[in-house]
Amino acid sequence: MQNARGGAFCAEHEQLFGDKCRIWNCTRIKVPNTQACQHHQPEWRKYKLDHSRSTVNGVRRMLQRPDETNPWQPGLCRTVQPHDNDEDVEIPRNNYFGPGRFYCVETITEPCGVVIAWTKFDKSESPTNILNWLQSVYSTEESRLNYIFIDKACRVLRTSIVNKSWDTWKTTSHFIVDSYHYINHQTSDYLCCKWCNPAPLNGSAPNLVVLATNKQGQQSQHVIQKQRQKEKPHQIDIN
Repeated sequence: MQNARGGAFCAEHEQLFGDKCRIWNCTRIKVPNTQACQHHQPEWRKYKLDHSRSTVNGVRRMLQRPDETNPWQPGLCRTVQPHDNDEDVEIPRNNYFGPGRFYCVETITEPCGVVIAWTKFDKSESPTNILNWLQSVYSTEESRLNYIFIDKACRVLRTSIVNKSWDTWKTTSHFIVDSYHYINHQTSDYLCCKWCNPAPLNGSAPNLVVLATNKQGQQSQHVIQKQRQKEKPHQIDIN
């Protein structure tokens, strides 16, 4: 792109459509100092309001749940992929007022917090995209880790079984759901409860569970969230 700080077109398309209205399929000439024709000025004003410095920065600083909307928020139009949706999401776009955006940035993080790999997903964070990326980062069995924590590990595991990639992953790795998402997943999901449990109590994953004693002397099992010092890395988190 010729101008990544606000421009929507490359140099070639800027010459072809630079004086045209930036609304999809509109061929009218845009009003000077705006990006829309006279007919689409309301859309341009709304875009300017929603993307103003005070509005955007203010919203980004707010602590809120994903997909949560509040009466005081502007009507920004975003397409968010449902957590358990495996399909790629086509992000609708009816204007070219600003540059296009990737759906998300995906990172692979060691337990200590160091990011060791990252990529951009164009349309969605689908299990297929995650599996393909893991395959590119860990192309050999020797490089693969024992435990891979993913918020949608059960969906990734199910997809891996269906497309047969699990035949190679099962000899080296376990796809585990983090404790927060495990609590919120349905108890009727047998695959998640059986194979993606971050703290299995049957002794199958002793590296993930330790005994802790409370003030009353009672023992309970806790998930290991951080790596022991000087221990060989054996798990990653994907965010």
